[in-house]
Amino acid sequence: MAEAERIIGTPETPDTAGTEPEQGGTARPRGKRRIAVLFAVAAFAYALDLISKMIVVAKLEHHAPIEIIGDWLKLEAIRNAGAAFGFGEAFTVIFTLIAAAVIVVIARLARKLYSLPWAIALGLLLGGALGNLTDRIFRSPGVFEGAVVDFISPKGFAVFNLADSAIVCGGILIVLLSFRGLDPDGTVHKD
Repeated sequence: MAEAERIIGTPETPDTAGTEPEQGGTARPRGKRRIAVLFAVAAFAYALDLISKMIVVAKLEHHAPIEIIGDWLKLEAIRNAGAAFGFGEAFTVIFTLIAAAVIVVIARLARKLYSLPWAIALGLLLGGALGNLTDRIFRSPGVFEGAVVDFISPKGFAVFNLADSAIVCGGILIVLLSFRGLDPDGTVHKD
């Protein structure tokens, strides 16, 4: 946790770095708006994932896959108790705890967030983690052992869902931001 807080950091001058001028010339807190963006992106990603899984379970589970682009892309309902590619099905409880820890870390670090791109990236991670955690808690076979609903099936690749997509997109964005030298506190460094 301390390492994550060190990475997020805080601006060098919190009195001025956390504000930006409004049209009337007064300053308003910038961090609160970034937190709102983080949670709005997370809520949107979570809602899309939850709604898509409800539709898949109601309309696609126990039915033949739907071909979207021939056999290159199909919608196929699968329950995945493991991690990516179905690995680690015996460790479902551990994946649940990891997802819960990610959510706690992002929520704790949100108060030190001053970068809009980082807010979007962390919002995608948070929404995706919440989506898969919801499955782990509420789906069968039981609490903290539930199987995630996956349904997007590209040919020759693992079946995944929108939460997985949000997590991957958020992770890619974090890597790109890191390569560009943009820190979550809004500062830019050149190493």
